[in-house]
Amino acid sequence: MKMKVKLITRISVALLTARLKQTMVAAFGVTFSITMFITLLSFMAGLNDLLDNLILNRTPHIRLYNEILPSPIQPIARSTAYPGAYHFVWHVKPKNELLEIRDSEAIIQALKNDPQVRGVAPKTTVPIFYNVGAINLTGVINGIDVEAENRLFTFQDYVVEGKTIDLKNTPNSIILGIGAARKMLVQLGENIQITASNGTRFPLKVVGFFQSGIEEIDKVQSYTTLATTQKILGKPASYVTDIQIKIKDIAMAPALAKRYNKLFETEAIDIQTANAQFDTGSSIRTLISYAVGITLLIVAGFGIYNILNMMIYEKMDSIAILKATGFSGKDVNAIFITIALTIGLVGGALGLILGLGLSAIIGEIPFNTASLPTVETYPIDYNPKFYIIGAVFSIITTYLAGYFPSKKASKIDPVDIIRGK
Repeated sequence: MKMKVKLITRISVALLTARLKQTMVAAFGVTFSITMFITLLSFMAGLNDLLDNLILNRTPHIRLYNEILPSPIQPIARSTAYPGAYHFVWHVKPKNELLEIRDSEAIIQALKNDPQVRGVAPKTTVPIFYNVGAINLTGVINGIDVEAENRLFTFQDYVVEGKTIDLKNTPNSIILGIGAARKMLVQLGENIQITASNGTRFPLKVVGFFQSGIEEIDKVQSYTTLATTQKILGKPASYVTDIQIKIKDIAMAPALAKRYNKLFETEAIDIQTANAQFDTGSSIRTLISYAVGITLLIVAGFGIYNILNMMIYEKMDSIAILKATGFSGKDVNAIFITIALTIGLVGGALGLILGLGLSAIIGEIPFNTASLPTVETYPIDYNPKFYIIGAVFSIITTYLAGYFPSKKASKIDPVDIIRGK
């Protein structure tokens, strides 16, 4: 048995080297397919992560807030004077409620004690006007806990000038959105005037510039500490309009949002609901990448199939001699499958190496854009899954490409070939 395996291997090598150019072409087809498969998926996965992180890094897994909505049950519906009657009410006004989350301190403490929660960051959102001479520019100030914002939302990565700690250490300070700063021609260390929605006019010192990568946000959004926004509005230290939550398992966000909605009697929105379009876009881009990569491998498989088919036609005499000297159809089958798998393994291994190298080269190419301050090179994802899929699929493709021609070769009758039929 061992002798037969060695002999089959030697015959396979002889047939491979007899048509070395065609063998190299077939191996190059597999190498090229695997290289492009790895590079394409690595680049597209990196791009998906980059695009999603622009939003998802700055988005809580669950957000608690108060939504100003009309009361679902109007006073007339509570009346017993008209039982079974239909009520038609026009111009319904929202409930007389504040944006403040009631008992925010107790809610935050309860969330911090929840084992499924990774972190909590309170926030107060204040619509304001930036006062630029006689002109007022609309804007929004977010009062944040600087340390929590850095830890949970990598806030410091988006501050392109200045330091986030200055926001905490400097009283009445602000980190301006880069778009708003450019419109107002403001430099670091300068003071600006803002007017809050309640009419309060307040001076703030600029200690940094923030750039999210989304221009429309950077034109209006700025950041101060929670204490500063509470001072602007004349509210107590417990005044919070948003509670941002990061959980340990993001897949649990929808279920936990429903639970918190009932438990704390506030509106709760999860990240999947808030950013469904981004998740859909990522899935479609990934699907296209896999489809293109697998198509390349299938095309390479057809190339191997054609080359083996031609080899069988050209080696009819050799096959007849093998079968006449005692080789069975299974042995002939094994010879051509060995040839196909050898091409697949060698071409696949080179493709994996070249794919890794090409991905590394792309990952070093500078990619500088004003809208993405944290990105310096093209994004690449070196996920081992891509290499495993490429290796397995190349073996399967080349095996099938060798199986069908070998099956044909194993059925050849040596007597018909010798007779010239």
